[in-house]
Amino acid sequence: MPKRILEMTALEVSRLRVEGSHAVGGATGLNLRIEGGTRMWVLRYVFRGARRRMSLGSYPRVSLSAAREAARSAIGLRDAGTDPLAARAAAREAARLADAQKLEFDKAAEAFIQEHETTWRSTKHAQQWRNTLATYVSPKFGSVPVSEIDQSMVLRALSPIWKTKTETATRLRGRIEQILDWATAHGHRSGTNPARWRGQLEHILADPNKVAPVKHHAAVPFAQLPTVYLLLSTLDGQSARALRFLILTAARSGEVRGMVWDEVDLDAALWTVPAERMKAKKEHRVPLSRQAVALLKAQPRHALVSHVFPSNRAGALSDMALTTLMRRHRLDAVPHGFRSTFRDWAGETTNHPRDAVELCLAHTIDTKTEAAYRRADMLEKRAVIMQEWAYFAAPVR
Repeated sequence: MPKRILEMTALEVSRLRVEGSHAVGGATGLNLRIEGGTRMWVLRYVFRGARRRMSLGSYPRVSLSAAREAARSAIGLRDAGTDPLAARAAAREAARLADAQKLEFDKAAEAFIQEHETTWRSTKHAQQWRNTLATYVSPKFGSVPVSEIDQSMVLRALSPIWKTKTETATRLRGRIEQILDWATAHGHRSGTNPARWRGQLEHILADPNKVAPVKHHAAVPFAQLPTVYLLLSTLDGQSARALRFLILTAARSGEVRGMVWDEVDLDAALWTVPAERMKAKKEHRVPLSRQAVALLKAQPRHALVSHVFPSNRAGALSDMALTTLMRRHRLDAVPHGFRSTFRDWAGETTNHPRDAVELCLAHTIDTKTEAAYRRADMLEKRAVIMQEWAYFAAPVR
């Protein structure tokens, strides 16, 4: 027979001062543990042959009667075949999940943006996210917990603008999908993502490519390029020289405008664009043609100015500088379109390998080919292509 513990009164418990464990009776295994000035209720029990200790709270915050009631409930679970500690952990996890699933969409969106905006290339990107979500999503289900958002809610946000603002709507759908995926990964919701396109919304909403066909960047036909380049050669100013260099290298506007002298090796006729300035976040080596090297050698250099084509304030040219120049001279194209001009020229007038041409544009090519060629990035072959392109665009006169 186990030794019977006499039940202490509340007054007797309040007078306990000696450090150690004191059995207080009234519930099997209930003790008041006094240690270092703290007093804690502890339930000792055996479950499937293993000795366990379960904290029931501090005294006097948890009274004697409340501790006895909690101990009796725990022993009841034990006698029914459930470990009281495991049951409490499961209850706490259920409460945590229930609380997590109360997160509203607007708050989830802001948390997602804050986590990812440092990895985005432009500070404007985060503001675009916030603006579109505030305009089209917040009025529909911004205050709804992410765990309750379903397909009908997503459609209420997308349907009104799907055919009238198709590009905005498709971007918005992708943003909603990413936020809900983030919420699922963080335990705020479960189940299928109601904003997913493939296998889901594609069967409900019209194909965005058919509603609003993709508009490509306006480009100069390659047959007209020598004439356009000759026009630019008659113009003075950093924008005109930067635009000529952009044509000769088939580079992106941001890459040229942000170019600094430390990236250039004129002796090796090589421009190395660091990964952080590339769209694909991979370093890109650009072979420079004779014309491109000559243009750079003629470009003034100043000790306190790092940019190759600086603005009047010695910083990088603005993102509209080259576009404004083209509009001023009535060129019906945009700077990015010269990359299309280069691609059309290479595809229609040369026999160079497609992969080499794509690498000239710093495009990502298929995995197998990339694995074979990325080690040396086909630099020598690309140098030949870029020199032929320069002779076409700026023939020696």
